[in-house]
Parts: sequence; C-alpha cells; structure tokens
Amino acid sequence: MIHLSTLIRDMLHEIGEDVEREGLEETPQRAARAWLHWTQGYGVKPKDVLKTFKDGGETYDEMILVKDIPFYSHCEHHLAPFFGTVDIGYIPNGKILGLSKFSRLVDIFAYRLQVQERLTEQIANALTEHLEPKGVAVSIRARHLCMESRGIQKQGSETVTNELQGVFRTDQSARLEFLTSTR
Repeated sequence: MIHLSTLIRDMLHEIGEDVEREGLEETPQRAARAWLHWTQGYGVKPKDVLKTFKDGGETYDEMILVKDIPFYSHCEHHLAPFFGTVDIGYIPNGKILGLSKFSRLVDIFAYRLQVQERLTEQIANALTEHLEPKGVAVSIRARHLCMESRGIQKQGSETVTNELQGVFRTDQSARLEFLTSTR
C-alpha cells in the first residue's frame, strides 16, 4: 500500500495540488485503501463462493431469477466509476445455488477494472461453468461516470447489456420470459 500511496501523492502533485495542504495530508493513504477495496475482486475465484445444492434442485426446471443486485465498478479506460444493477436468471439442471452467492459472484467481477460487456459475460460464464444449468441469462443496467461527468456529459443515461446462454439463447420462450421479467 505504501507504493500505491506514493503514486497517488505524485498524481495529486501532477494535477497541481499542494500535497502538503492539511486537507490532503492523509488523502494518499485513504485513496490507496479505497483502491485496494475497489479492486479486491482480483484475489477471489468464482469457485470459492459458488456452493451448489442438489437438495431442492433435483426436479425444479423453471427459471430462477435474482433481480436488482446492486454493483459498483471502475471502467478500465478512465478509472471512473460505473454502477447499476444486475439481473441473473437460470434454469437448473439438477442443482441450485444459494441466493447470496449471486451477489458475491457479481462483486468478484465488479471489483476489478472492467467494461460492462465483459462484466456481463464473466458473470454468465462463471455460472455456466460452475452450476451447469440448462441456461443462464444476465442483464446489467449501469450508469457510467466517464460518460456523465466528462466527454459527452449526458447525465442519467443508462447502458444495458445482456448475455444469454443455453436455453435462453436457443429457446425463444425462455428468452422472452427472462427479458420481460427484468423490465
């Protein structure tokens, strides 16, 4: 963390701040701790949190949907925050996942430098790999501060990305059920 604090101190100096000013005395250390928190997903693997259960999932074959999971991330292009919600649907294939695991999985990938498209795919791919369901669908709605606070500066705009795998890609009724349930 000492090296990260030094880099942040240097950045503050480069943008014209007086790094000796009282209000900035502890900022490099606080910002370093914040960045370590915001990037903690690099140290966690999906398999470490995705505990599945056969009990209760042996015969269930309808969509399970977890909606509006909040997330916060940083774009890899500008290091600016983006945030929003994730909807995850899946159709079991003999086993189910504990509901809290969906939020944990989202955090693993959101707490890395990201682009929204990759984040959407990573969540779906991890579920497909570890849960082996009949299908997985992920939809993310997010606001990007790199677009709202700089560049085009259009506040309140939302970006939506979807990843459909398995029966959600091949079965029109499954696709429609997920997409209409997430609106």
